[in-house]
Amino acid sequence: MLEALIIMVVKIGVVFGVLLLVAAYMTWVERKVIAAIQVRWGPTRVGPFGLLQPIADGIKLFFKEDLTPSQVDRTLFLLAPALSVVPAMIAFAVIPFGGTTTVFGLLSHPVALQITDIDVGVLYVFAVTSLGVYGIVLAGWSSNNKYSLLGGLRSSAQMISYELSLGLSIVGVMMIAGTLSLNKIVAAQSPVWFIVYQPLGFLLYIISAAAEVSRTPFDLTECENELVAGYQTEYSSMKFGLYYLAEYAHILVVSSLAVSLFFGGWHGPFLPPVVWFLIKVFIFIFIFIWVRATFPRFRYDQLMKFGWKVLFPLSLLNIMLTAVGVILFSR
Repeated sequence: MLEALIIMVVKIGVVFGVLLLVAAYMTWVERKVIAAIQVRWGPTRVGPFGLLQPIADGIKLFFKEDLTPSQVDRTLFLLAPALSVVPAMIAFAVIPFGGTTTVFGLLSHPVALQITDIDVGVLYVFAVTSLGVYGIVLAGWSSNNKYSLLGGLRSSAQMISYELSLGLSIVGVMMIAGTLSLNKIVAAQSPVWFIVYQPLGFLLYIISAAAEVSRTPFDLTECENELVAGYQTEYSSMKFGLYYLAEYAHILVVSSLAVSLFFGGWHGPFLPPVVWFLIKVFIFIFIFIWVRATFPRFRYDQLMKFGWKVLFPLSLLNIMLTAVGVILFSR
């Protein structure tokens, strides 16, 4: 019992430590990739190749003056950043990033490389990540700023429009796997990755996921040419930094979920399972950054029409086609 408790605490500490480190260095990766696309240098001065730039940015945010405008709803204003970060963090509790290990024989029995496995893992991820929008809406409301309020309202409308398509896009995967457990879904892909059976579902998922995390071309909640900085306008110091941490943590969540649902999770030849998982997740992170540097932002009316008139009908079509396929090939 004590050994199991210690192992659980160690797994939680390692997973969240790595998550924070990766989320911080995603800022460096994004700046470097976009700089390369735009034929610039990007960070170069703080450490070799600018590798210490995220550390310097974090220290700067910690020591910058923390301003709280006089007319804000102080309680909600302070609570909102945490409401964005925490759901993204706890979503990783059910994401499998490897098979089992005895840590080079140090443990008496194999331990799963996953904090916990529950039968409704997919529902858990969608339930907790959908709470992140409350942090944005409350930030917009509590800031007592028209630009912040518009950003918060846009975020709530965008979440309703695209989370529906996001959820429906993975129904086909659950129908094929016959389970909601992420570990069992990954195990079901040992012979063939589900992207082979669900190309349309994957396309719908990745588009909806980009809108869910408010990434370009769906970043209408904070577009600087219309709303200054949207819901972040009145935030400063580390409260501002927490929103950036939440954004990159959400990107990691949707990327890890895409790998687990469509690309076989940690399965792969030759390399250790954890390495395969990290490689696949990094490819998705690169795609998110590449899209940001390539595509212009939607207008808001285009955003809503695309969600309801294109993605939603295609999600229903994908479910119908998957159901027909499951019935025909299960005979």
